[in-house]
Amino acid sequence: MSTITNHMPTAELQALDAAHHMHPFSTNADLSKDGVRVITRAKGIYLSDSEGEQILDAMAGLWCVNIGYGRDELADAAARQMRELPYYNTFFKTTHVPAIALANKLAELAPGDLNHVFFAGSGSEANDSNIRLVRTYWAEKGQPDKNIIISRHNAYHGSSVGSASLGGMAGMHAQGGIPIPNVHHINQPNWWAEGGDMAPEEFGLARARELEEAILELGENRVAAFIAEPVQGAGGVIVAPETYWPEIQRICDKYEILLIADEVICGFGRTGSWFGSQTMGIRPHIMTIAKGLSSGYAPIGGSIVNDDIAKVIGDTEFNHGYTYSGHPVAAAVALENLRILEEERIVDHVRDVAAPYLKKKWEALTSHPLVGEAKIVGMMGSIALTPDKSSRAKFASEAGTIGLICRERCFANNLIMRHVGDRMIISPPLIVTPADIDEMFLRIHKSLDEAHAEITKQGLMRAAN
Repeated sequence: MSTITNHMPTAELQALDAAHHMHPFSTNADLSKDGVRVITRAKGIYLSDSEGEQILDAMAGLWCVNIGYGRDELADAAARQMRELPYYNTFFKTTHVPAIALANKLAELAPGDLNHVFFAGSGSEANDSNIRLVRTYWAEKGQPDKNIIISRHNAYHGSSVGSASLGGMAGMHAQGGIPIPNVHHINQPNWWAEGGDMAPEEFGLARARELEEAILELGENRVAAFIAEPVQGAGGVIVAPETYWPEIQRICDKYEILLIADEVICGFGRTGSWFGSQTMGIRPHIMTIAKGLSSGYAPIGGSIVNDDIAKVIGDTEFNHGYTYSGHPVAAAVALENLRILEEERIVDHVRDVAAPYLKKKWEALTSHPLVGEAKIVGMMGSIALTPDKSSRAKFASEAGTIGLICRERCFANNLIMRHVGDRMIISPPLIVTPADIDEMFLRIHKSLDEAHAEITKQGLMRAAN
């Protein structure tokens, strides 16, 4: 029996990986040439690699390890469920206890009349389900032509054909024949990069009103829903101006447009509330969930829908579902994760302790010569790198060049801090303490200083014309 502890030498593992493993969102030829970092174990907020290095994970995996690594309780929950009922589906008039219990718990936690859950295996699958849900909903109400879904440029809603179509990532739309028909995109509320001479409040209203303009252009009788993340995560932790979300809510209410809040990243405590919708004061008809639902310990996602949608969908046969919808092991792990979040008051810890401390230190990064803007909500933050703070200038180099240099310095200093273009982003586990944050910032400052020195050395500290 093989074990992680007695693994092969790193070079052999890298060679095997290069020979057989196709990585997501990667140029695999470059990975094969450079060699991947092999992660072997994790505890708390730290990863260990095959060379014995201890890495501070300021991204919580992929925005998901909310309760931190190494919680035996989740492993025990999975083992118990595997012995009792390792798998059964929820098709054909059947169900099982973990799915029942998890749906009930999510209805309890979710705000308003969001009382019903359609399970999936991931956020991508859940957003694919949302396309089917909203179009079926309007068709059952006698409006089959009300099938256009509006999203935002630079939004991320998954990487399957449907969910990537909902997203507004140009690089993803360049491959694989997407977006699918009847998905429309409006501009994102990114004041730093796109606000020009407008005040943030004015810009937020202008970008929100693009939704109303699109509804009127496309036809109110054609627009089914608007989907958005409360905070754009993979797009660079874009925090909308305060005027944005109240105006979006007004428009959705006025035109009877379903509001889908993609909570895959923002949900389960990351913004300092159980859901980002609560932090932003919006009332979605559907919330997409995944990631923090199980803290990444098991793949699971879903759509939490309100009473009205559930009733309309429930009156017809909804010809949609997945083999692993409500998988009993994943559901059991998610239930245990939610128990820990609740009983250990981790969301309260974020709101009252970790987020205020992190915010103070994060916003102070604007004193660094590389940093223009520092935005943060709860446990998700971004900094905009710039050669000229006063004009919010972009670098003359190709977008992402500076961010990549900074990311490489972070990795060299055993800090996982990601770059999106020339923005650097963090999303640490929710369990971080002030002492953990202090250690994180020692590594952040060191990495920014080294990146600044390298950028200056290469003559890249120049603004675009």
